[in-house]
Amino acid sequence: MIDLRSDTITRPTEAMLESMREASYGDDSRDGDETVMKLEALAAESTGKEAGAFMPSGTMTNLVAVLAHTQRGGEVLLEQSAHILVSEIGGIAGLAGMFYRGVPGKRGAMDVEALHEKIRPMTRNNLGTALVCMETTHNQAGGAVLPLAHMQAVHTLAHEHGVPVHTDGARLFNAAVALGVDARQIAQYTDSVGFCVSKGLSAPVGSVLCGSKEFIERARAFRRMVGGGMRQVGVIAAAGLVALEEGPKRLNIDHENAKALAEGLAKIPRIRINPEKVQTNIVIFDLGETGLTSKQFLERLAQRKVLGGPVDARRIRMVTHLDVDRSDIEQSLKIIGEVVGGGF
Repeated sequence: MIDLRSDTITRPTEAMLESMREASYGDDSRDGDETVMKLEALAAESTGKEAGAFMPSGTMTNLVAVLAHTQRGGEVLLEQSAHILVSEIGGIAGLAGMFYRGVPGKRGAMDVEALHEKIRPMTRNNLGTALVCMETTHNQAGGAVLPLAHMQAVHTLAHEHGVPVHTDGARLFNAAVALGVDARQIAQYTDSVGFCVSKGLSAPVGSVLCGSKEFIERARAFRRMVGGGMRQVGVIAAAGLVALEEGPKRLNIDHENAKALAEGLAKIPRIRINPEKVQTNIVIFDLGETGLTSKQFLERLAQRKVLGGPVDARRIRMVTHLDVDRSDIEQSLKIIGEVVGGGF
């Protein structure tokens, strides 16, 4: 089976398994675990922040960041198709107790003028803007990378109003590779950043939230509040440590495979995609004039041992990762061509 549903489905490498076998077994929810501490320190160093806190998921890092920044009061402003709004099933309101407002944007980048209009101070009639959030790479925008100039503009604008900034950087290192910069250069334009070791970096489980020492201490309390205080978790952190040390070095391969997939899809009649918009490892395409719904297309694809995911009734998402090589891409394209009757 060629599984292109997500980069979260990878199997641990031999190096990860060996690291897991040698992991420490401290209680991270009490006095800490040695392996977790190493991962958190490396995460902080890699993002240019003072400290980090290991958590089970990227969704939790975003939720905890909102809680730690806002203390459950005010509005959160973020691009209207952000993962926090679209895919985290209302945690920002239901669990963090925050109001939120979407800001229109293009390819995941908020319109800075629109953001300027929406930021407001606290008055007797409202609690004001408490937090601004960005996302890079941007999931709904097909893995689009926020330009550094845009991030700087958002960061500057927010700080001019005394508002902190959090960045959902689930695939932060994909963004760094695409931009040809160090992850620190991206993270300098945000007060906190969370990234997943379980996506492009290919570890089985986990994400790290990074920020100032004071912020991370607050975050640890909120992590416990939402059930993220883990016990003998060194065995999981060990895989994450290898992922963070080794994963970024090979992300360009995933990006090249995604580009090859997009270029191949563009050659298949009746499928609609612009390969120029594929920057990282996410490929979103429209079934166009195939006459198939996403459900029908994916069912036929699965019968031929290729898996993808639906974006909506007409669009499909495919994600390249460690367990997919160029021959898998070529085979997938051949099968897609057969499914839509256009050949390849």
